[in-house]
Amino acid sequence: MPHIKQITLENASGALKRELEKAVARAGRVWNIVQIMSLNARVMKASMDMYGATMFAKSPLSRQQREMLAVVVSKANHCVY
Repeated sequence: MPHIKQITLENASGALKRELEKAVARAGRVWNIVQIMSLNARVMKASMDMYGATMFAKSPLSRQQREMLAVVVSKANHCVY
């Protein structure tokens, strides 16, 4: 089984620690999809910035419509979360 090294909040420092702390502030924990990016804090930040813009920025789609689209795409991709 493949294994990808991950850095936990307890072992993080600098930019990575700040990004992981933001994840905990947002969701109460660090979800696996965020944790898996722990080897590259810049990628994690860019990914979370894109997510924030997609889900929360001004858009002709309502927040509910965006969530529904995310669920449909996740289901089509056989995503378990």
